[in-house]
Amino acid sequence: MNIVIVESPAKAKTINKYLGSSYEVLASFGHVRDLPAKNGSVDPDENFRMIWEVDPKAAGRLNDIAKSLKGADRLILATDPDREGEAISWHVLEVLKEKRALKDQKIERVVFNAITKQAVSEAMKHPRQIDGALVDAYMARRALDYLVGFTLSPVLWRKLPGARSAGRVQSVALRLVCDRELEIEKFVPREYWSLIATLATPRGDTFEARLVGADGKKIQRLDIGTGVEAEDFKQALNAASYTVATVDAKPARRNPQAPFTTSTLQQEASRKLGFAPAHTMRIAQRLYEGIDIGGETTGLITYMRTDGVQIAPEAITQVRKVIGEIYGNKYVPDSPRQYQAKAKNAQEAHEAIRPTDLSRKPAELRKRLDDDQAKLYELIWTRTIASQMESAELERTTVDIIAKAGARTLELRATGQVIKFDGFLALYQEGRDDEEDEDSRRLPQMSPNDPLKRQNLAVTQHFTEPPPRFSEASLVKRMEELGIGRPSTYASILDVLKARGYVKLEKKRLHGEDKGRVVIAFLENFFRRYVEYDFTADLEEQLDRISNNEIAWQQVLKDFWTGFIGAVDDIKDLRVAQVLDSLDEMLGPHIYPPREDGGDVRQCPTCGTGRLNLKAGKFGAFVGCSNYPECRYTRPLAADSEAAADRILGQDPDTGRDVTVKAGRFGPYIQLGEQKDYAEGEKPKRAGIPKGTQPSDVDLELALKLLSLPREIGRHPETGLPITAGLGRFGPFVKHDKTYASLEAGDEVFDIGLNRAVTLIAEKIAKGPSKRFGADPGKALGEHPSLGAVAVKAGRYGAYVTAGGVNATIPGDKEKDTITLAEAIALLDERAAKGGGKKPAKGKATKDKAAKPAKAPSKAAAKPKAGGDDDSPKPAKKAVAKKAAAKPKSDSTSKARAPVAKAAKTSAKPAAKPPAKKSAGKARG
Repeated sequence: MNIVIVESPAKAKTINKYLGSSYEVLASFGHVRDLPAKNGSVDPDENFRMIWEVDPKAAGRLNDIAKSLKGADRLILATDPDREGEAISWHVLEVLKEKRALKDQKIERVVFNAITKQAVSEAMKHPRQIDGALVDAYMARRALDYLVGFTLSPVLWRKLPGARSAGRVQSVALRLVCDRELEIEKFVPREYWSLIATLATPRGDTFEARLVGADGKKIQRLDIGTGVEAEDFKQALNAASYTVATVDAKPARRNPQAPFTTSTLQQEASRKLGFAPAHTMRIAQRLYEGIDIGGETTGLITYMRTDGVQIAPEAITQVRKVIGEIYGNKYVPDSPRQYQAKAKNAQEAHEAIRPTDLSRKPAELRKRLDDDQAKLYELIWTRTIASQMESAELERTTVDIIAKAGARTLELRATGQVIKFDGFLALYQEGRDDEEDEDSRRLPQMSPNDPLKRQNLAVTQHFTEPPPRFSEASLVKRMEELGIGRPSTYASILDVLKARGYVKLEKKRLHGEDKGRVVIAFLENFFRRYVEYDFTADLEEQLDRISNNEIAWQQVLKDFWTGFIGAVDDIKDLRVAQVLDSLDEMLGPHIYPPREDGGDVRQCPTCGTGRLNLKAGKFGAFVGCSNYPECRYTRPLAADSEAAADRILGQDPDTGRDVTVKAGRFGPYIQLGEQKDYAEGEKPKRAGIPKGTQPSDVDLELALKLLSLPREIGRHPETGLPITAGLGRFGPFVKHDKTYASLEAGDEVFDIGLNRAVTLIAEKIAKGPSKRFGADPGKALGEHPSLGAVAVKAGRYGAYVTAGGVNATIPGDKEKDTITLAEAIALLDERAAKGGGKKPAKGKATKDKAAKPAKAPSKAAAKPKAGGDDDSPKPAKKAVAKKAAAKPKSDSTSKARAPVAKAAKTSAKPAAKPPAKKSAGKARG
């Protein structure tokens, strides 16, 4: 018997069919070990010794793998063909060695770029050993992310209360977004004018020509800066006679783009299909792992984490055949096209992303795929086919025109483009963030000295615009250009930035949030080197050199750590007030924009005598008055609109107190009076502003209505208890005793009557207790290969799919009523790979009877993630022992690698209690 290990159960099921009864294919469900979420898991003082901990949810699966090895002849590690896949194989092997599950079995590593019968069978014929250099590169990257997270994030919490964490690559990506925000804020629009004449040829054909020169001088786009200058040119052009000077037609060629890499697939799917990078990768994963076609699950595309742009020779042959069949031989180039990656740090070990069989046309597969899968497959298919098609042949024409107006000579130019042979454009054209220029227009037939007649003259005022905010696609493109991060991590980096509230996606553009801008300001002030683009790119090159076996991984860590820990030590004695003063000065232009009346931008608008400055609270930074606590004025950082500042709407007719719209640190709200208007111990009455209502739209009438809530509608006719109406976190409601009923569309919280309220309460009671928290049996979808029945349910925090105790949230871009079984399985597999599932019953004994480890501090998992770019660990809340485990024996896969601890937590037993290490715990300030 041969035991084969892959990551996912879907992949295991497919490959098991290919290999037959002499093979048993088991899934590891992704990574099985990681660094424990506590200090000391990576020890710089011990040559970066790393302590690994088996994921509790993976322990059972590893036990199953160990049991299956009894009587087996071979262990075949067949995880993904990249650094992470190599690491998973290494971890599985190390755990099996610790369990002494391996006897005389032959251990082999195989990789395949596609999950097809041919690719898998061919891979089994060419086994190799685990690549020690790739494992080293994985360990270096994991250790770097851990060290940055566990060292820098606690500093951030202590010096900047409310900040969450700072990851190594994620922080640099955030800086790109924040730098763009700064460019936009500093941008000063510049006025310019354009003059475009509509001219007619002797045959009556019309075209447009732009003014490009006057009196022997060239006129660039921004050269005509005032209306006076434009008017002068307008008069001259109105009086001028026009003649064709030259007609220059030049042939040109446009070549197709290379097949997709991970990065270009994410960019193009974002531009053409509107997919977020993370969504694109989820769909691509399903297409790679396989879809049921004709009773057999088959991988439809090659491995989707790659930055290679070449495709296999046999695939090129098939592509050229398909082109000839569909478009004819004139669309097939004389020789196959060869591509070379342009991206910095490109690793071309794998093929580009392509269909596994080019004869499977998108139209033929549409019925077997869901909508998003079909769209992405078609995009990959067309890009692959187009990449080997003939170039498009164009003719670009430039016509120069002379306009004579008395003693003045003006020059105009018209440009156009004609497609002589469409080539690859017959199938595919790459999407763009900024669309076509005027060169795509076709010009009429003209010859030198032809007279032209002016039919119209458009004189238009323009203003330069600031650079656009990044879309997800353009940010991925920029990160790739700079060599920041790796293509496989881009999607998760974007997800982390959005999840932590550092950026928000609005109208498909990434906006830097105040929380993110404060973090970047802190890092640029005190850790500038570590958020510099060149430094991060150079570090990526060092990590790639490790994977090429050119440099020792411990040396890279040592070079990084020496400077990094020095920078941390330099600011450990800084007080929070000093940090805030530095950030207040750096963020000044953003926090305190010029006032319309020209007054002091830092003058408190409430008391008039205090100075506004940056403050830090439990939930992040905000602007407050220096006269606190006498003056309690606060607002969010951004204050570039009238709506964001305090605004008095009028007076309450009953009390005479001012009704004010205020901008607090948690968002806008309405307040009745000030603290001085109330007796000691009383607080001013406040009311939230409903979702969808802008603070600038709130008037006195609406504010008084909101302050009146909750209001009593009347007494219930049967119980005599009051029924009230109010606004809650889930919207407007009516309440009777302990029963809440949401108001439906058309009901108004301010004027709902007693009869309607009684009806809503009765309907809610008739429905019984809310099923929001898990009682809902859900909608059955089918069977998961290993987890059992799959169902869709509506949960407290949104819709999710569930099977075998594993719950996975349905992404916001999917509707729960349209989710397919294939999509649900993909979500569950992804969640299971990250350790999702039910917690073991309290007090249940574990199967592993090894010595108990040192007890972890309580509530360690309550902290937010400490940086990192994917699944960074959570820092411990209290100090823990620096060396929690005795040094295990080295099981290095490479003799050049120094000993590294690989002991699971269940087998770690300290010889003696070491001195406690300084805590990196709860934020102080």
